[in-house]
Amino acid sequence: MLSGQEETQQRNGSTGVRVDSLDSTKVSAQDVALTPQDSSSLNTPALSPQKSIRPLKWGLITLLLAGLVTVPAALYLNKQRTQVNAEALASLTVPVKTEDLTVRINASGVVQPVRRVNLSPKTQGRLAKLYVEQGDRVEAGQVIAEMEGTEIEAQLLQAQARLAKTQANLEKLEAGSRSEEIAAAQARVNQTQAKLAEMQAGTRSEEVASAQAQLSEAQFRLADAQTGSLQDEISQAKFQLEANRADLKLAKERLQRNQALRQEGAISQDALEEYLRDERRLGALVSQAQQRISQLKQSQSSQVEQLQATVEQQRQNLLRLQNGARPQEVAQVQAEVAEAQSKLDELLNGTRPEDIAASQAEVREAQGQVQYYQTQLEDTKVRAPFSGIIAQRYAVEGSFVTPATSASEASSATSTSIVALAQDLEVLAKIPEADIGQIKPNQTVEIVADTFPDQVFEGRVQLIAPEAVKERDVTLFQARIEIISGQDKLQSGMNVDLQFLGDKLDQALVVPTVAIVTNKGQTGVLIPNEKNQPEFQPVTVGSNIGNQIQILDGVQVGEQVFIELPQGQKLEKIINSEGIE
Repeated sequence: MLSGQEETQQRNGSTGVRVDSLDSTKVSAQDVALTPQDSSSLNTPALSPQKSIRPLKWGLITLLLAGLVTVPAALYLNKQRTQVNAEALASLTVPVKTEDLTVRINASGVVQPVRRVNLSPKTQGRLAKLYVEQGDRVEAGQVIAEMEGTEIEAQLLQAQARLAKTQANLEKLEAGSRSEEIAAAQARVNQTQAKLAEMQAGTRSEEVASAQAQLSEAQFRLADAQTGSLQDEISQAKFQLEANRADLKLAKERLQRNQALRQEGAISQDALEEYLRDERRLGALVSQAQQRISQLKQSQSSQVEQLQATVEQQRQNLLRLQNGARPQEVAQVQAEVAEAQSKLDELLNGTRPEDIAASQAEVREAQGQVQYYQTQLEDTKVRAPFSGIIAQRYAVEGSFVTPATSASEASSATSTSIVALAQDLEVLAKIPEADIGQIKPNQTVEIVADTFPDQVFEGRVQLIAPEAVKERDVTLFQARIEIISGQDKLQSGMNVDLQFLGDKLDQALVVPTVAIVTNKGQTGVLIPNEKNQPEFQPVTVGSNIGNQIQILDGVQVGEQVFIELPQGQKLEKIINSEGIE
């Protein structure tokens, strides 16, 4: 800082007034004496030496008095002007000061759920039941919705039945043959052996007579079906059909005549309706008679075909008995005897290990099928993967929904998802690249929401993204902020302003942010020079704290810095000239 005397001298120098000593105002007689020519030019009469000395003496005195008055007046006016400039300088500048500060890094963010998923079924289908509504709180594992699963339920029942069958077969094989089964197999062997012995012994006369009687009976029944009672029923039905057709023809003629009479007004509409109903009734009787005839003919044809087959079978049986057993038939019966004996031996020897192993494999396969369909049926139930709140509902009962990834955006989930589930809240902050070095995990954060501008909520840095993102060509780092207070007021999607509380600075040099200027890329401030005019001073700046900025180097505490330019001066001119003289 400059003293008042030096400041006064500088300001006087700047105004072109210089005061060395009072002697500088003394004037000699020769300087003020007038020559005769001067006197004549003023048209004044020439004075005698005696007379001219007195006026000269008085003029000299007058000048001396004027000098003595002018010098103090100039000194007084210059002092007054210096005092005004000092007051103006005080209003344009502020001193550099020290303060204990906490570094605050400003950023913006948005409130979002800590966890959020769009819930959809594993397979596409129609939504059968929806158990929740938007805003409901659910627990992990709770059933949110169910898809239609009727077809899967039926397939599960089939798989369970097959499993029960294979298990029963395995138990049977493991238990071995029962005495009843052995007895039945022995009986089958005896029966086939007796049949073989009979065929080998030849046909008896009683058997031939019995076969002839059976053939005759079959032929009689065939003849009766072709010409007997069934044929009589067909004839009666045909007669009834002809009678009904005649009545129908007569009813149609009557209807036509009465329709003409009705048009002429000879009969009423009710009378005409009676004839019309009679015509319809007779038409229905004709149709019934035709159907009866068709049914009787079909029945006769089917019965005749069956009886013809029976007659042919009896004829072949009679021929076989009359001709005796053929070698092929004997061989066939011998094969049946061998098969029955093999079955009996198998039962007597018990179940083979290979059969038990095969049955066990069938049981495992059936169990796998049951488990598969049980899983499919369970997948029709959409469960909450974690506790939370239903943030959005995208579907209603009856909607057709398809599988979707959990990370799908809400805007694209309306046709694929059922609901959106969210858990807790956090703030996703976006921090400029220049400030990310001052952000640390567990760092305290102050949160101010646009909705609650007068409330400050507390948060803590949970995670800092290892990779930057670019938004509008600006490099940003994302950080997840745990919300410590305000969970009950903040809601997902709210925009918030953040202040990260950084290091504490003890006795830091600070100046107002408005005092900082830039000269050709170099940061600095404007300080008063020896003439109290703005002069650029380079400085090294630190952190921004509110409307103040930390100065690391370049100025000292107490120095004045300009926060506003003197009237009539421009920053460009000051910087370009590097100080105004």
